Order: sequence, then structure tokens, then C-alpha cells
Amino acid sequence: MLTRYLSAAMHRAVYEKLDDDGSFCGEIPGFPGVLANAPTLEGCRDQLEEVLEEWLLFRISRNLPLPKIDDLEIRIRAVA
Repeated sequence: MLTRYLSAAMHRAVYEKLDDDGSFCGEIPGFPGVLANAPTLEGCRDQLEEVLEEWLLFRISRNLPLPKIDDLEIRIRAVA
């Protein structure tokens, strides 16, 4: 489930080549703060995926809600 969720989120990513230095900036709409910048598009994708993973782990550790992507939803349940 987590792999599918990460993959679906990465498919929503948008990238832009910056005019000033030619580097690439990427973000995932609906995932505030998940941003990356790298000299190459491939590097930007790799960095964005790493940031996304860290963002998800942080939110899970704090029991914060996660965005629903298509039919994929990760919910944190309390354990007795």
C-alpha cells in the first residue's frame, strides 16, 4: 500500500527548469513543503521522492492526516 501511495504521489509531481541557473525545481501539489531542487531532472526526481518519504514519515509519527490520492488513503489508527 505504501509503495503504491508513494508512486501515485510522484506521478502528480510537476517540474520546472529554472531560467537563472538551469536547475530543476519539483513539487507535488497537495503535499505542502514537499519541494526539491537539483541540477538535473533525474536528480530532482530522486530528491523529491526522498523528501516525500521523509514528509510522510514525519506526518505519520505525529499522527497528522495524509492527503488522499485517487482511491489510496493512509489512515493512522490508534492502537490499544
